[in-house]
Amino acid sequence: MVPSPQIILFALLPFVSSYAVPDSAPVAVAPRHPLITPSPTLQDVASRTVRRRGVLDDLKGDVDSVLSGLGSNIPSYVASGVPNFFQDFPTGDKVQSSLGIDDDQLKALPTSVLNVPGYGNWTDQGWSLRFRGNVYKQPNTTESKLNDLANVFLIDTSVEKLPPDQANQARNLTAEIFVVQQSNQNVTFELKPAPMAGASGEPGGGGAVTPNGGSQQVKFPFPTTAEGDFDAFVAIEGNGLEDGNKTSNIQRLNVYTQGSNIGNATSYLVPSTGMTIISDIDDILRITKIYQPKEGLLNSFARPFVQWKDMPDIYSNWSRSIPDLHFHYLTTTPEQITRNYMDFIYKTYPGGSFDTRPLNFSDVQATLSIRKYLLTKIFETYPKRKFVLVADTSNSDVMKDYPQMATDFPGQVQCIFLRNTSATDDGDKFPYDTSGFKNLDKNSYMFFKVPDDLTNLDIQNGQCLNATIQQNVTFGYQGLPFGINLGKGAASPSLQVPTWIVLGLAGLAAAFI
Repeated sequence: MVPSPQIILFALLPFVSSYAVPDSAPVAVAPRHPLITPSPTLQDVASRTVRRRGVLDDLKGDVDSVLSGLGSNIPSYVASGVPNFFQDFPTGDKVQSSLGIDDDQLKALPTSVLNVPGYGNWTDQGWSLRFRGNVYKQPNTTESKLNDLANVFLIDTSVEKLPPDQANQARNLTAEIFVVQQSNQNVTFELKPAPMAGASGEPGGGGAVTPNGGSQQVKFPFPTTAEGDFDAFVAIEGNGLEDGNKTSNIQRLNVYTQGSNIGNATSYLVPSTGMTIISDIDDILRITKIYQPKEGLLNSFARPFVQWKDMPDIYSNWSRSIPDLHFHYLTTTPEQITRNYMDFIYKTYPGGSFDTRPLNFSDVQATLSIRKYLLTKIFETYPKRKFVLVADTSNSDVMKDYPQMATDFPGQVQCIFLRNTSATDDGDKFPYDTSGFKNLDKNSYMFFKVPDDLTNLDIQNGQCLNATIQQNVTFGYQGLPFGINLGKGAASPSLQVPTWIVLGLAGLAAAFI
């Protein structure tokens, strides 16, 4: 039963009475420049509160006034769609300062490269392959120092209290965060045919074939950015590769970075036509529980990555049953900590290309809306391909960007599949906004609860909706406290519940999670 407005008001009273009135007016703080993401000191990281992935970042007016009146310090919500503990990792001299290393010590360290699995497209001049990654140096850090740094990212526990395997993973991941990026570096790659990548159950791992040629050396034409990043499409020689306008095969190439034993990746030459699965990772392919900060941190920093139910079977079936299917894994997790993600995907899901959150924030689109920026890049790269978009409702940027792609690129979005985390995990107390789906064909998307809901859908021919799965899309905020949903499609549209009360409750829930 939906509660009356009086009951909701009564529910607010404990929160109102629990907030003290400040003794003096708060000191005004100048807003950050939109293009600047300052790197924190170790103390900055320790004092940060964990924030929700942008879930209410567009709420203004009444809600802000109510929460301000309650005196609550509701954290701001970032546009990137990742939690605050995945934000503002230290870089450059901040890392040197945190680790206490000088320039001479840094100079003596070997150079390493993070090479992100890329995708290539066919052009009038032949194949063009996207090279993407970061050049850095890994300081030698003692175990006790790594423990101190890792403990900053843990809630109500410490590395010393974790099982040995989890403690090791926490230290390793922390070491990946505290690296010193190298600017103005030149990078050269060796390309070789890739015999396999991924774990779809097919020969080679699924999603691609091993080409008969393609071996060559490629010098990246630009030096690394101030943050050590490199990212550009570069024309490559055919050298035995199939022409992209004469084949439907996706061709797999290993990309080795000269001078770095760990700077290797597998990239994919994708024809102009066909189908691509663009998939988020957290809480759709693996159990993360980002909406429960303590669990989310442990699942990201310490515990082994665990698949979400039988989702690998769904992807494996798609890989086997749909010819020449391209998988692209897009996560807004910062690139420093994505090696674990890539390792997990290639051991559990079909092989595919990757996108991560870059360190280079010079592009305003990347700064303010990284997921939309990365989605637009791949859509524009393949204007004739169809895309199936997969994620979960705990990402506010997904809830905006996925339906927007269907509007911005008519005819290219084949299906949108979203796991309803609010309905499948009682730990997710946050609402999600379905208003972006209002003008889409209701048969082009589906909110699902378990992977089996996707079984037997003929996505190749546009079957996106399992008729046995109730949708209940209201085109407004859903999953609010007391089971309230907003929007014209809500079950009880005549109930006059003030929006500020409902969203205020959601904000308060966010503050206490």
